[in-house]
Amino acid sequence: MSLISATKREYVYLTSIARTLWLLRRVKPHASRSIVDIVEAQVARRPGNIAIRYLDQAMTYAQLDARANRYAHWALRQGIGRGDCVALLMENRPDYICAWLGLFKAGATAALINTNLTGASLAHSIAISGARAAIVGAELAQVFHDAPFEAPPALWVQGLPSGSVGNGGNLDAALAAAPDTPPGKQARAGVTLRDRAFFIYTSGTTGLPKAANFSHMRMLFMMSGFVGALRPRETDRIYDPLPLYHSTGGVCAVGLAFFAGGTLILKRKFSVHEFWEDVHKYRATMFEYIGELCRYLLNAPPSPLERGHHVRAITGNGLRPEIWREFQARFAIPRIVEFYGATESNVSMLNYDGTVGAVGRVPDYLEWLLPSRVIRFDVESEMPVRGADGLCIEAGPDEVGEAIGGMSARAGREFEGYTNKTDSDRKMLRNVFKPGDQWFRTGDLMRRDAHGYFYFVDRVGDTFRWKGENVSTGEVGEVLAAAPGILEASVYGVTVPGAEGRAGMASLVANGDFRLDDLPARLKARLPHYAWPIFLRLAARIEVTGTFKQRKVDLVREGFDPAAIPDPLYVLDAETGHYEMLTLQRYAGIVEGQAKL
Repeated sequence: MSLISATKREYVYLTSIARTLWLLRRVKPHASRSIVDIVEAQVARRPGNIAIRYLDQAMTYAQLDARANRYAHWALRQGIGRGDCVALLMENRPDYICAWLGLFKAGATAALINTNLTGASLAHSIAISGARAAIVGAELAQVFHDAPFEAPPALWVQGLPSGSVGNGGNLDAALAAAPDTPPGKQARAGVTLRDRAFFIYTSGTTGLPKAANFSHMRMLFMMSGFVGALRPRETDRIYDPLPLYHSTGGVCAVGLAFFAGGTLILKRKFSVHEFWEDVHKYRATMFEYIGELCRYLLNAPPSPLERGHHVRAITGNGLRPEIWREFQARFAIPRIVEFYGATESNVSMLNYDGTVGAVGRVPDYLEWLLPSRVIRFDVESEMPVRGADGLCIEAGPDEVGEAIGGMSARAGREFEGYTNKTDSDRKMLRNVFKPGDQWFRTGDLMRRDAHGYFYFVDRVGDTFRWKGENVSTGEVGEVLAAAPGILEASVYGVTVPGAEGRAGMASLVANGDFRLDDLPARLKARLPHYAWPIFLRLAARIEVTGTFKQRKVDLVREGFDPAAIPDPLYVLDAETGHYEMLTLQRYAGIVEGQAKL
């Protein structure tokens, strides 16, 4: 690397860090300023600016605020205030943001429920939030009704057709009867940045979703980081096709628009066929991505609309090094800001200067400010390697290990934990570099080069990502093991050439009562579609360790090649929705990228 390019890299990095730190100076842990104040400031300065575009609708900042005020008055009339939680189960649309903004105005918390969840997973996710009420989009009302709640929260349905009556309260009618005037700061008196804003859910190795605490301080910290890196303007229009129940689409993209007084362009669901048409139609200047979205766009046939757009920058996570340059060149993207972070994690990084493949950078001279490290890790035992002194060993340049984050009182560096203390404790690593210190375990394998750039390698353990979602092998295994005729089930992720993340595969030991044709219906009733195993292997037995833990190392290594595996193999057919025999011909189509999974 030349001296000039190295100097430019440092300039870009330090100026971006400086902007971010300047923004964060206003993030005081005990202050009461939140996203509510930022939106209300935009209403005062730019009431006519378009805050949200959705389909053919345009909502100004004044209209956004007025709608949120109605939600706030509705909540207060229900006796919902500080310390109370409302579950939010709704597909992307303006009311999603209006709802949580209004709840914040009332001092309450929102639990952002994954719209793919059904049955016990859905009931569990809402139950652990302690929600008193649930705001549910009309399109998901039946899913809510079918969930096996022990004590369901009060149901309020949004988006019912005019004149229709559903099970539960008609939220639109209640909102129409509520005033659109501000409830006043007294309604949220006592709420500080340390208070919880959201529950955002993540899947772990224990099975059912875990609810991560997400404070107002964390929200502003996350938003400020992206604002400092991308410097949005009020003329910017951020296209957001990602689900609002995740922090990438629901926090990062929202902050980019609202901090600057710009426009957030919402898409109900991502569509590869409509993506570039939307980018042109709404004259988007930025968009949010995840790695799988990028692969879908690359795999689509060329379109005359994929260039000649107004996009000046994109930001997201999971854009893998092997497709980075091709993606940027084909779609003429001037700037890519890849980031790393998880909802519950205290490790967050931004790749300010666009170094291909990197998720962020922490140079040596900023380790005191951004304490993120990579430690040596034993993949077999899935534990950090410790030296003779009992302490962990920092990995060398380009050595793969687990990424960890130091605990700090600085904004965004605290681990806010889950609702369950045991789950929180599992993420803590103690006695790392000195006796008594505490670090957060990301559960991600990374490497860090000599210049301080971090590169994502893989997930640790049983949880893997597929279709942009975390899949818990424990949860999938439990559903399979409960099916008639299945004696044992071992679930794991396998790499598929050309696909992002890992596809689910299950090795099953079954008897004569097992009916393969009945399995899809059982999975549909109990699991989100992205969690269904793509491949099945019918085995005579499953290897276990000396402590009776399933040994998955060999299963993962063997993959799904019918030429190398003597057991019968099946693949989930994307067209029929049934499991079909995985023949050599089907296998060839998958590895050559000709078959849809």
